[in-house]
Amino acid sequence: GKTAAPMRPLALILSPTRELAMQISDVIAPLSRSVNLNSQVVAGGLSYSKQIQALKRGVPIVVATPGRLIDLIQKKHIKLDDISITVLDEADQMADMGFLPDVKRILDLTKPGGQRMLFSATLDKDVDSLVKKYLRNPVTHSLANEKSTATNMTHHVLVMDQAHKDLITSQIASRKGKSIFFVRTKHGADKLAKKMNQAGVAVGALHGGKTQSQRSRVLEAFKSGKTSALVATDVAARGIHVDDVSLVVHVDAPENHKDYLHRAGRTARAGAVGTVVTLATHKQRRGVHGLTARAGVKLTESNVKPLDSTLVRITGALEPSGVPIEEASPGRGESSDKSQGRRGSRSKGGGRRKKSRPRPNERRKRPR
Repeated sequence: GKTAAPMRPLALILSPTRELAMQISDVIAPLSRSVNLNSQVVAGGLSYSKQIQALKRGVPIVVATPGRLIDLIQKKHIKLDDISITVLDEADQMADMGFLPDVKRILDLTKPGGQRMLFSATLDKDVDSLVKKYLRNPVTHSLANEKSTATNMTHHVLVMDQAHKDLITSQIASRKGKSIFFVRTKHGADKLAKKMNQAGVAVGALHGGKTQSQRSRVLEAFKSGKTSALVATDVAARGIHVDDVSLVVHVDAPENHKDYLHRAGRTARAGAVGTVVTLATHKQRRGVHGLTARAGVKLTESNVKPLDSTLVRITGALEPSGVPIEEASPGRGESSDKSQGRRGSRSKGGGRRKKSRPRPNERRKRPR
């Protein structure tokens, strides 16, 4: 029932990414409104001025990413003196992304005697240091241990010829049910999504090079079932919670075993059953086995060819329609990362892009 003073929220939820912050805000909105409390997302990639205006009016609950919150603290747009409840969501991911110094700085600015909660997939050294320093007499609640998760999730490495990889990937994406395909780079995500769309599979690409509205639209299409497959990079997909994802595919093997577990965790959620597949060439298979051994998962290896019985049995692969699907173009006022640079963007050759000249016997129309 307490009213928040301007720039002085009462509760703070920290998350590693703006996508997760927005999802958290969507979930708590109906609950907070029922007790006449409102919330505000504070994150990069969203309107800076709107966030400042909301804080000046006074919001009881702030859902924030560490970087943007630190920025607003430094510019004196927000003070944490009145914070009595602090929640750290996906603490292990914030540690992996290098946010730990910012998180500690933020916690130091909140009330020492306030209530603090920490949610994490692991309690390794970095996360454990937060627990020991900032949580008094903490009570641990374990929702699922590694063994219980493993019983709901099967792990496979599918070994194939490099020449078949693109076709097999599109066949897997044509399956029934929601699937997430992980790649390492933004360029790789766009390239794979384009190939899948050309093969007749409706997919969206999610990565840090897209505007927030583009990313939200891609994610909403996947959630609603308009698209059944999502191609994502590790950073963009961190903390994203989508129900009913039954298959996770590592098109590119992750950098380390932690990333493997984070990716795999997008399926088999809340007791559901899920399958995790890693695509590998014959030269890559040994590295995949080493990676999964460090992750502590039991791996089944199978040699596959396009649409053979083993591939269909494990993934539910189907033949793509072959009818190309046009990707949605950016909305008005939007642009991708390629067009967000300085005016007069340079081409690969280093010079400015030349304006197209009219062909012979062709005259440009003057704007009316």
